[in-house]
Amino acid sequence: MTSDIDPFTLLAHVQIRLPERSNPISPPIYQTSTFETPDADAFLAMATEPLHAGFYTRYGNPTTRAFEDAVAALEGTESALATASGMGAVVAALLTFVAAGEHVIAQRVMYGGTMGLLKTIAPRLGIDVSFVDQTATEAFANAIRPTTRLMMLETPSNPMLRLTDLRAVAALTKSKGITTLVDNTISSPINQRPCDLGIDLVMHSATKYLSGHSDVSAGVVAGSSALISAIWEKAYVLGATLDPLAAWLALRGLRTLPMRVQRHNETAMQVATYLEQHPRVEAVHYPGLPGHPQHALAHGQMTGFGGLLSFEVTGGAAAAEAVVAGLRLAHRSASFGSFSTLVVHPSAMWAGMLNAEQLREADLPPSLIRLGVGFESPAALIADLEAALAN
Repeated sequence: MTSDIDPFTLLAHVQIRLPERSNPISPPIYQTSTFETPDADAFLAMATEPLHAGFYTRYGNPTTRAFEDAVAALEGTESALATASGMGAVVAALLTFVAAGEHVIAQRVMYGGTMGLLKTIAPRLGIDVSFVDQTATEAFANAIRPTTRLMMLETPSNPMLRLTDLRAVAALTKSKGITTLVDNTISSPINQRPCDLGIDLVMHSATKYLSGHSDVSAGVVAGSSALISAIWEKAYVLGATLDPLAAWLALRGLRTLPMRVQRHNETAMQVATYLEQHPRVEAVHYPGLPGHPQHALAHGQMTGFGGLLSFEVTGGAAAAEAVVAGLRLAHRSASFGSFSTLVVHPSAMWAGMLNAEQLREADLPPSLIRLGVGFESPAALIADLEAALAN
């Protein structure tokens, strides 16, 4: 394009051209909503190919693809699809595999957003949902119906850190045509790979450990190419598209995931061990503790126990609020998986997503505190907890 073209036309056609043989170490951000196609045949082919990374960013994007490919490699799956949030991935998966008149089996204790979807929105769509005790494999077996299409799991579960026997549940569903979906957010693929245990699909709120820096809202679901293509058919229509800049930030965070998770694992174990001995703590929920009722199962399907734990204090809800308020290093925040320690009082936080009856069904003790450890030294966090528990 020559310089004698009018500035309006010139600026409308500005392009970035990489030097010949250039190969950037850090992938560039394709901050574009659409891509040029050479002809009508190519346009049709690109528009109908699942996850095409060079047609339209709601359908796919090169930066987003790099993040998806990295997650698929970490989880040991063929493919992955990124979404604007973890709930975007959950909704897209639910609507892909379950229609009106069909049935879902889910755990009684799961992330509050997922519970809100299954208890409030799914029934309005004609989807029937059964909730079972995740610690009892026979409960999943007994809940199966001819119309069951999906099992929705989360292990460890948020915020009680209970486990689901993934091998056993996967074995139940293989011969029955039931798709299994596991929320692996709390473990991360560093500590647990559900698809290696027979699970069909694994999803993450990439807002947490995958990105790890409290600056991204993102989700991702991984599995076989066939299943992910089917989910894409729903996801691009729903519009839960991950922005390219957010995808780039999530990919940048992903590079340090193994080191970060190792630090989280080590710190959480030390904090949980301290809390278990404290006279004001009635119970500690952390699968790495030998006293956890499913510690053996944790060793069988996890290689690390994560940075999230919860504990119950004496004195009920008021005491829990006082402990949370007394912490100086932990931020009261609705998330976890960050560089900084985050703390919440779950029954208070989830009151906005679940009604009183649903809170009781979710088995959320009013004295429960959830702690997502960050990169602070274990000694500093323990000293902070000691002071807060002394008040």
